[in-house]
Amino acid sequence: MYYEFSENVNRIPSHRILAINRGEKEEFIKVKIEKPEDKIINIIEKRVIKGQNQFTTYLKECILDSWKRLIEPSIEREIRSDLTEKAEEQAIKVFGKNAKQLLLGAPLKGLTVMGFDPAYRTGCKIAVIDETGKLLDTVTVYPTEPQNDVEGASKTLLALIKKHQINMIAIGNGTASRESEMFVADLIKKADHEVHYAIVSEAGASVYSASKLATEEYPDINVSLRGAISIARRLQDPLAELVKIDPKAIGVGQYQHDVNQKRLEESLTGVVEDAVNKVGVDVNTATPSLLSYVSGLNNTISKNIVKYRDEKGKLKTRKELLEVPKLGKVAFTQCAGFLRIYDGDNPLEITAVHPESYKQAEDLLKQIGYKKEDILDKEKLSKIKQALNSLDTAKTAKELDIGEMTLTDIILELTKPGRDPREDMPKPILRNDVLKLEDLNEGMVLTGTVRNVIDFGAFVDIGVKHDGLVHISEMSDSFVKNPLDIVAVGDVVKVKVIGIDKERQKVKLSMKI
Repeated sequence: MYYEFSENVNRIPSHRILAINRGEKEEFIKVKIEKPEDKIINIIEKRVIKGQNQFTTYLKECILDSWKRLIEPSIEREIRSDLTEKAEEQAIKVFGKNAKQLLLGAPLKGLTVMGFDPAYRTGCKIAVIDETGKLLDTVTVYPTEPQNDVEGASKTLLALIKKHQINMIAIGNGTASRESEMFVADLIKKADHEVHYAIVSEAGASVYSASKLATEEYPDINVSLRGAISIARRLQDPLAELVKIDPKAIGVGQYQHDVNQKRLEESLTGVVEDAVNKVGVDVNTATPSLLSYVSGLNNTISKNIVKYRDEKGKLKTRKELLEVPKLGKVAFTQCAGFLRIYDGDNPLEITAVHPESYKQAEDLLKQIGYKKEDILDKEKLSKIKQALNSLDTAKTAKELDIGEMTLTDIILELTKPGRDPREDMPKPILRNDVLKLEDLNEGMVLTGTVRNVIDFGAFVDIGVKHDGLVHISEMSDSFVKNPLDIVAVGDVVKVKVIGIDKERQKVKLSMKI
């Protein structure tokens, strides 16, 4: 689409600039900025030549030579550099917003999950993990071409489903995903209890499988099977799993491999830290990679926490962290509010209330006639909520000798102790049957999950092999300046099929229903 293409420099959108840059780098296209040369030379001549004299001809030749040899290339470089910088800034911004939404995807807790990493010749890799993310079983089956051992694979997997009481199958969306989905859809009909499946993005799973971190986590597990573990865990807890992967490999955004990698890394590290600190981390189950994103902690301290936990058993209080090697008072002050201790000695430690504010939190509860243990009692909690929400914050802050904002935060935490903010996010769409491109008709209305948001629209997974595109012009009846104002990664949306290109396997969708 970029052959014989032209557009005004001041109107060209960022995604197009990056696409043109890539095409030029791959030597498929040549790019030139057209300028009104005669007009520019005229302007320079008027500024340089003051009246006609014997040097006029030489000056004109000098101006033409300096324009062609020095000024024009310099201006062209400057314009291209400026355009690229703005485009990269926008791409990094879009990628950051998409990555944050993906990291904050709703977890499916309390389920035993089978991770299904599809493939053809080398077989589909299977990993079963329990509700805590612990590996229970692995196997390789061959239900796809060239072996087509559907019967043998079905027998093996049905036995695993029965043995581990599997409720959910997470299928990676890579090579052979569609064939695997058809196989799984038939398989779960034969199971003796209800089983659902969900399609999970496997972007970056192979990067993780071969990483040093995966080798440390699963030294005795084959590299190819580690991808299936990652796929299963992504469904269970997207945040804990995706932080192990280089952010640019998680497959959301546009042209992330073409932008300044150092700036992208800085931006995304900030996004991951923000997401981790917003959700909070269970200090007794978190991996070192997840802990390292908590404010105040680094890789060494994170590994020391896990080592301390393995040697001494579960931590019972946040103050115990001060016994962890290299975790000093400053690091403790920074990290304590973001770390959670469930089933510990102090109920306040399942909230984001900082240890420095425990006394005020207890005094606040005492003032309304309750103790800190009461926040764990569902019946009492609803009464605590009512009492706290009817307080005069300005007056109470003075009585407790704390700032109004700190008091507001404490009230917010005491009304929802231990609650995961990701529970408000849309849940993954669980399927039990498969949809083919041939099943689609124009005008059909479907429910899908937003997989990626880019400058010109959004890609939505509607259950067929390739995600459908909702162009920016089909997002709303009113003008849309930025698709991110309308949708975010992970959103569950209703879409109408407005175009099917069976040859190119492309589906056009509309949100104007």
